[in-house]
Amino acid sequence: MGDNNVIERKAFIFNKQKYNMYDGPGVRTLVFFKGCPLRCKWCSNPEGLERKYQIMFKPTTCVSCGSCVPVCPQKIHSISSSGEHIIDRSIDCIGCGQCVEACIPDALKIAGEQVPISELLEYVEQDRAFYDQSGGGVTLGGGEVTSQPEAAINLLQACKQEGLHTAIETCGYTKKETILRFAEYVDLFLFDLKHIDPDRHFELTGVRNEMILENLEELIMKRNHVKVRMPMLKGINDSEAEIRGVIEFLKPFREFKNFEGIDLLPYHKLGVNKYVQLGMDYPIEGDPSLDDADLDRIEGWIREYDFPVSVIRH
Repeated sequence: MGDNNVIERKAFIFNKQKYNMYDGPGVRTLVFFKGCPLRCKWCSNPEGLERKYQIMFKPTTCVSCGSCVPVCPQKIHSISSSGEHIIDRSIDCIGCGQCVEACIPDALKIAGEQVPISELLEYVEQDRAFYDQSGGGVTLGGGEVTSQPEAAINLLQACKQEGLHTAIETCGYTKKETILRFAEYVDLFLFDLKHIDPDRHFELTGVRNEMILENLEELIMKRNHVKVRMPMLKGINDSEAEIRGVIEFLKPFREFKNFEGIDLLPYHKLGVNKYVQLGMDYPIEGDPSLDDADLDRIEGWIREYDFPVSVIRH
């Protein structure tokens, strides 16, 4: 990275976050990569789905001053005759940020930035003292981190060279050779298992799950440390048949010391406002939240088989 003649690789990210306690052991720094092959109906990070710059707009904050209109080189912004702020989302944003700088009421934000790997490593290393005290480290998520394998692996390599614990949160929908390349530099896989039935998985996420399950099995069999994470939604994947199907799939790995059990991730509405800001429809109708009794019941089914299981409440 020190050679001035070398163009340093960059990661296309949409967020960085310090002092996380949920996504891996200890205190962690999170880096969120942009782009995902799935379209989960409950996604709480819709700004991470597309690998492109996107304008996030808060209509209730906007005062229709029009300051953003003349500075946008793409002519994405306009003010209608009735005073409404219009965003033409058919035009690609180039991420210049001029509209954000011009916006006095702070109604605009650009989702997406290209960040050099060395800059991300510097950001991660700022909290090394917390990692050393707590057994923490860095977790890469998204979006889907494996959608940018070269940049992500470069960052993981750099973190390992500095002696940092590494984890990734992944949907597992990638080529086997790609997930195994990651495995060389990942201390813990937080592996999402969204639905065990391939047809239902397709209905909920837009892809089937055969490749996902094969990758999960491959990682565990090759003695990589894996924790399964299950997003839980009432009436969608909380039935006894679904839970026991997951257990049957995982049962052969119960005694593997590198299989670190199951996290249940209850549905929440924290990402709903982001859909409004991106001009997207929210795909979930009603409220599929589970109450404590629901979660206790699911946790009980899993504990019957002596699997370590935890409910992660953000």
